[in-house]
Amino acid sequence: MKNKIVYMGTPHYAREILETLIDAEDMDVSLVLTQPDRPVGRKKVLTPPPVKVVAEAHDIEVLQPNRLLDEGMFEAIRDAKPDYIIVAAFGQILPKNILDIAPCINLHASLLPQYRGASPVQQSLLNGDEKSGVTSMLMEEGLDTGDILEVVEFVIPEEMRLHALMQQLTNDACKLTLSTIRNFKNITPKKQNEAEATLCKKIKKSDGEIDFDDAVDIYNKYRAFEGWPGIFASNGTKFDGLMLVDRENKHTPCEILGFEEESVIVGCHRGALKIDTLQPASKKAMSAKAYCVGRGLKVGNTIL
Repeated sequence: MKNKIVYMGTPHYAREILETLIDAEDMDVSLVLTQPDRPVGRKKVLTPPPVKVVAEAHDIEVLQPNRLLDEGMFEAIRDAKPDYIIVAAFGQILPKNILDIAPCINLHASLLPQYRGASPVQQSLLNGDEKSGVTSMLMEEGLDTGDILEVVEFVIPEEMRLHALMQQLTNDACKLTLSTIRNFKNITPKKQNEAEATLCKKIKKSDGEIDFDDAVDIYNKYRAFEGWPGIFASNGTKFDGLMLVDRENKHTPCEILGFEEESVIVGCHRGALKIDTLQPASKKAMSAKAYCVGRGLKVGNTIL
């Protein structure tokens, strides 16, 4: 007997979990819910979510409600008669009438109750955590507050950035999804420890601004904000290709401490960083050394 699945999700993380369910011989995905198409890029091209693209390629019915309380959503899910409703980065809290249709299992990219909310992977990197992971949990009306079913942990290499960590957690989530469904009847759900619960917020562009106070904090922002919003100074200068070279020593913020091939070593109030690339506002990116040479900056000067 196949497990009948209704699936809810939107981004690439959710896309790969959906592909795993579709490829599994003991799973039957009959209905997919995802966010509406959104305008993307400077030209605002209306673009479907990754989950929609996969579902339509396999002739699976797709619904794109603004809210799950929209007319017809409950009936469509109920009529699909799912054994399980699987949710991954869907972006909406499920109302009680849908939660009551079938067991609703969420694949959350953190070690719950740590980092409930919208940006758990970024938050783990921002905090310099030694490990992250994926939790499968039974959903309830709260935000990521349901009982824990299974957990997979991953030790984060110190140099790992967002995209690589996200891919690792996506791979783990795909395996965990199948494990949790197949073993569901033998799993004893475990209450989350509310005393250990933490929340994380949606990332804003302004979160990427740095002030050269603490090198470790800047390096962790660099890891967490790969792709978007990146890291940048208050004058709009962007930085890329960072390496942490000193955690403790005190320096004048932004002071040029030395050059290493095409890179520059820059001091912070605490610690120092090697920077490979700078991009002044509205200009092309260039090597850090070329940036300094072009402005006549030498060791002892400040880079901004």
